[in-house]
Amino acid sequence: MKIAIVHDWIIDIGGAENCLKEIFSIYSSSDVYTLVFKKESINKLNIPIDHITSSFIQKLPMAQTKYRNYLPLFPFAIEEFDLSDYDIIISSSHAIAKGVLTNSNQLHICYCYTPIRYAWDLYPQYLKESRLYKGLKGIIAKLLLHYIRIWDYTTVNRIDYFIAISKHTARRIKKIYGKDSTIIYPPVDLEKFELSTKKEDFYLTASRMVPYKKIDLIVEAFSQMPKKRLIVVGDGPDFRKIKSKASQNIELLGYQPLNVLKEYMQKAKAFIFAAEEDFGILPVEAQSCGTPVIAYGRGGVLETVIENKTGVFFKEQTVEDLIHAVEYFERIKDTFDPCKIRKNVERFNKERFKREFKEFVDARVNEFFLK
Repeated sequence: MKIAIVHDWIIDIGGAENCLKEIFSIYSSSDVYTLVFKKESINKLNIPIDHITSSFIQKLPMAQTKYRNYLPLFPFAIEEFDLSDYDIIISSSHAIAKGVLTNSNQLHICYCYTPIRYAWDLYPQYLKESRLYKGLKGIIAKLLLHYIRIWDYTTVNRIDYFIAISKHTARRIKKIYGKDSTIIYPPVDLEKFELSTKKEDFYLTASRMVPYKKIDLIVEAFSQMPKKRLIVVGDGPDFRKIKSKASQNIELLGYQPLNVLKEYMQKAKAFIFAAEEDFGILPVEAQSCGTPVIAYGRGGVLETVIENKTGVFFKEQTVEDLIHAVEYFERIKDTFDPCKIRKNVERFNKERFKREFKEFVDARVNEFFLK
């Protein structure tokens, strides 16, 4: 059977792209469709370039850096793909990919990272942080996102089966789309993050510096704890603003290669995570190094961190709650066992993901084509 894999865009390599890499490794003869891509990113995913088909957005000015500016064109672009020659469509979607057009003889399975967050549950936050609540730009932004929501909802019945990356995402799929889903947790390359039982006297956080990651909250909290050292790894649009809030006990390193990030993860006293994510790869990678996590207690992290055994939670995304969580962690830090922390996340390995994903697809193929 001919298989097509559809992914939103392949620009930066994140958790979704690592999932795409593993899905393609299962179906290595498949073709991959995406709105826009960078060749160097394709190479990192071990996908042959002749297996890639991009949309007309690929040829638009500055498409590889300013592709989000073409959001109004995304629905039209994804529907332009002609997938009529394929039997099975696997969409790897956090935005647009699930909206490809299929026919009644094709099986469409969507591996859903999230419904479009800036159009649904992060809509008010997105408008506020982008300063788009008022004025002409605000009106245009609201109309555009209203259009995206309508289009997004109308694509739901193009999908035969949803797979969610977490229980958190499954609840959102049910709430927004009214559809049930099967949960298959994303793969984490645990082999790259070795266990270390020796910890040093500093805390670590790492992320792309965008508003919803709440790195500014972490920096503000540690600025009020001058005796506690914090290392911050990552770059992004908010880097300068966050750096301006940092006190002398906080060191912002900017972007660092994987080997440097891993070394800090292995040595850190704890990893700080303040975002509400649908899964959250970094807390899992930190635990694979035997490092406990101090996390905001919402989202996928509730499924990967065991309270008081592999980490602690704070209830509100506030400086005060994070400070209290750090103080609580300091009181119980000697009870954390790095070996048990590592053991907790071994359930998220790549082999488990590939086995569960293939078994799910095989079962749906049998139901769909052989009934």
